Amino acid sequence: MTRRAFWNLYVPGCIEHYLVRVLRQHADFILELDLVAELNGTVIGNVMYTKAQLTDERGHVKPILTFGPLCVAPEYQRQGVGKRLLNRSFTLARAMGYDTIVIFGMPSNYVSRGFESCLKHQVANADGSYPAAMMVKQLVPHVLAGHSWTYTESRAMEIDLAAAAAYDATLPPLPKHWQPSQEEFEIISKATLHETAEN
Repeated sequence: MTRRAFWNLYVPGCIEHYLVRVLRQHADFILELDLVAELNGTVIGNVMYTKAQLTDERGHVKPILTFGPLCVAPEYQRQGVGKRLLNRSFTLARAMGYDTIVIFGMPSNYVSRGFESCLKHQVANADGSYPAAMMVKQLVPHVLAGHSWTYTESRAMEIDLAAAAAYDATLPPLPKHWQPSQEEFEIISKATLHETAEN
């Protein structure tokens, strides 16, 4: 299902199905937040969470969450399945004591779920940049206020592309091709936000 959901979406082919295998064997994977949506006994959606962290200007580390992949089987997309998975996961994450989620993704998919610009919350990448694709959701209002933060994701996200390709080669072949969503991803993934006088 993950492979079908992401195939040719961001690049020709995809690696997200291999990431699923990697995450479930990693120490940072959070089993309690590995949620699936089912219809008549068939899994049609999934969201997976891993541990991440924010470090403030004083060097204090805040444990937080990131999620991905979030996927829905192609035939059930745009029907609210992903929304329900996320809303349930947010409730569970708060109950587990987490107050912040940071993700990389297409803003058009996530701002309606309460995600905001990383720059708005002074959450920077390790190199000090504010990627346009990096978004923040505060599960507890104002929890990040008054500090500057640096985001560090789990090393589980460091995918070996050769290993991913080798794994994919063991599966039934699917045609790889270009489509407009890949160009959109290329643009947003390389864009950065910058401070202005108003900031």
